[in-house]
Amino acid sequence: MTLESLINPLKAEKNPQNLFLVGLIYSSFAILFTLLIFEHEKSIALVFFTVLAATPLMYNSLKVEERKDIKFDEEYKLLKEHGKAISFFIFLFLGILFSFTLWYVFLPPAITQELFFSQQQAINNINKLVTSSFASTDVFFVVFLNNLRVLFFCLLFSFFYGAGAIFILTWNASVIATAMGNFFRNNLAKLVEVSGSATIGSYFHIGALSLSRYIFHAIPEILAYFMGGLAGGIISVAVIRYDFRTKKFQDIVFDSSSLIILAIGFLLIAAFIEVYITPLLF
Repeated sequence: MTLESLINPLKAEKNPQNLFLVGLIYSSFAILFTLLIFEHEKSIALVFFTVLAATPLMYNSLKVEERKDIKFDEEYKLLKEHGKAISFFIFLFLGILFSFTLWYVFLPPAITQELFFSQQQAINNINKLVTSSFASTDVFFVVFLNNLRVLFFCLLFSFFYGAGAIFILTWNASVIATAMGNFFRNNLAKLVEVSGSATIGSYFHIGALSLSRYIFHAIPEILAYFMGGLAGGIISVAVIRYDFRTKKFQDIVFDSSSLIILAIGFLLIAAFIEVYITPLLF
């Protein structure tokens, strides 16, 4: 009750930046509880505890967004209103991502190996999938189709479990944090090997590189997943409250479809950045 009472959808819409701190707190407590309680499967436990804290906010937000579908008729206004929820969920995601990355970088390697074992396996599987593709167009479609599959699960989880998409999003935050943490540690090790030491400036420089390496394609990608989760959740709430034949239900489905189409567009942008732009910069 203590963690879930930190924020509600109305407060979140007024001050979306506060969700960064909320995400950091949720995930930090998740790490601590995981280390204290679990001996095995820690990489799943830390995601579970984070999701447990964030679920009330996600579910209550879905109910608020579904009520907006009833209140507003114009699609532009609806998308603008949904944008408020998506913006504070992005800050929540960034807070979780930042927290996981910090824990990964500063905890002893033996502990992070246990905490993020499943995430590292997921990264290895993605790398194998990408390296098996020869042309850049093949890589683009592999990345896009993989992201499209995640979007589908966000829709599915939100529809059947209400706030279920938060699990997919938290899992993705932990995977990206693992990739960023690996990038940071590897580059820091190379720097120390060449210069013999690392300054505070070096830490900030490599940290900025790690963030830039992943955040440019992660933001549109996560935007898409939140849109998909929001669309599935809105339909889920509407199914419970409305008759399928009413015009209002049809409007809600149309609104959710618009969110899904926008989400696919963002996934195309994310895949393009990841495959064609990021390799040129890093």
